Amino acid sequence: MTSLSTQLLSHLFEIIQYQSEFISFLMRVSFKVPLKKAPFDEPVRKDYQKLKVDDLPILEKPTFLDFKKIVADYLQEHGKILKPVARRLTSTPVPKQLCCPKCLAPSKYLYANNGNSGQFKCKVCSFLFNQKNRYDKDVILKCPHCLKSLEKKKERKDFSLYKCTYKSCSYYLNKKKSMTSQEKKLFKKDPQSFKLHYIYRSFSLDFKSLAQDSPIQTKGCLSKIHASPQTLGLILTYYVNYGLSARRTAALMQDVHGLKISYQTILNYTSILQAHLKPFVDHYPYQLSNQFCGDETYIKVKGKWHYLVFFFDAVNKIILSSPISKHRDHVVAIKAIHDVLIKFEEIPEDLNLVVDGNPIYLLAQQYFAQNDFNFDITQVIGLTNEDEVSREYRPLKQIIERLNRTFKGSYRNTYGFGSQEGAVAFTTLFVAFFNFLRPHGALEGKSPVTIPELSQLPNMPARWIRLISMAQNFTLKLQSA
Repeated sequence: MTSLSTQLLSHLFEIIQYQSEFISFLMRVSFKVPLKKAPFDEPVRKDYQKLKVDDLPILEKPTFLDFKKIVADYLQEHGKILKPVARRLTSTPVPKQLCCPKCLAPSKYLYANNGNSGQFKCKVCSFLFNQKNRYDKDVILKCPHCLKSLEKKKERKDFSLYKCTYKSCSYYLNKKKSMTSQEKKLFKKDPQSFKLHYIYRSFSLDFKSLAQDSPIQTKGCLSKIHASPQTLGLILTYYVNYGLSARRTAALMQDVHGLKISYQTILNYTSILQAHLKPFVDHYPYQLSNQFCGDETYIKVKGKWHYLVFFFDAVNKIILSSPISKHRDHVVAIKAIHDVLIKFEEIPEDLNLVVDGNPIYLLAQQYFAQNDFNFDITQVIGLTNEDEVSREYRPLKQIIERLNRTFKGSYRNTYGFGSQEGAVAFTTLFVAFFNFLRPHGALEGKSPVTIPELSQLPNMPARWIRLISMAQNFTLKLQSA
């Protein structure tokens, strides 16, 4: 009786949905009034902000002097000692604990160079400095075009912005010379709209923290999953392979298999399993090609659009990274590319990542260059092949877009996620399924990563359970290594 009621309700729901769509069609045709879409029905698509990432600056180590040696050399050269600063009663006082950051001369050799504005000058080495900026940087940043020191202009959440303000810099002069007459008029009205000066972004993100595995931790463990292995395999097959929502999976388990499992229990199971599968997915020794592409797509979390960035081995059809973020910014691009780099024992010299025109990937490239990880970024911009780069790399861009469509086909029936943890859990399970279990047409029906222990099993539920067992053993080896 319960099964019949469920089928009847499902049938009535389909009829109501069909009637709603038919009424909407009649209203559009009869009244020619476009209906408003539900909020968050489609993500807002905006053009990328135009951004150019300049070359890296010249890094110069600061020079340090010994004031005692300078004083001794002065005595030997002039035949008299270098006297401390003679202060007047009206002179700006110098803090007694202050010393020259370049030669360590004590405060008696220092005087205020511009009154109370905070600039000091050392009589011993003639060095100008500010009390708030004590010459304590590891390196001095210099413009690669004019060799002048860069000025720190802005402090952002994840980086500081430095700018070359030298008006005779060749970079600035060439940019200004290349402006059209119309652009020059606009520049006088709104100079902030044009980028003429050399700009460098110094990232404050800690690279070591990115290198640590930090999947979302769960309160549960595998021992708390009371379902039998066969039941767990069936749940994963319906929920991940066929992209059913947790509610539909729960209904299917009861209607077809007679097993009463709540949809929340299914979500709890997936949350526990993703934490055990993620180290295996991230650190498995994949055999990789030399063609890699990346792109971001949309998923809905708590009714709002989030961003999922995939990077993909276009030849071997292996998903290499899949971070999720509230923001489409350089931070999520850095995390995505980091997940690619850790797949290599040694980063290839010719590593090239093909992406779209989003500038976040250029910022990520600059961040890794600051940490001595170098690779190329090729951007395929627009929808038509208007240049040689687009003609050569368009196929890779189309491959990653097909992957996005495949993921959306699995994710769409879930109607979004109620939490970030749920989104990460489903995405991790999808990547595990795609890389190790899903047959691929371009690979003659084989999975991207062929493991004999899995392919010899008779059905998909059994393969899921075996994959979980392999992931457990893999993680234990990582922890003991």
